[in-house]
Amino acid sequence: MSKVCVITGKRPGVGHKVSHSNRKTNRRFEPNLVKKRIWDAEEKKFVRIRVSVRGLKTLRKRMK
Repeated sequence: MSKVCVITGKRPGVGHKVSHSNRKTNRRFEPNLVKKRIWDAEEKKFVRIRVSVRGLKTLRKRMK
């Protein structure tokens, strides 16, 4: 399963892990994804989505 947020489109980024001696090795920056059940009013059922925490904040703003 890919690590992509369905709301914001966030994907893993790449960069360097830098040690105390300043050696650089490659690493991935993963988005903070959670599986969440969201009510779909059109279909009148819960839908399970994989969304970043930033995307959840956006959804909560739209629901108010």
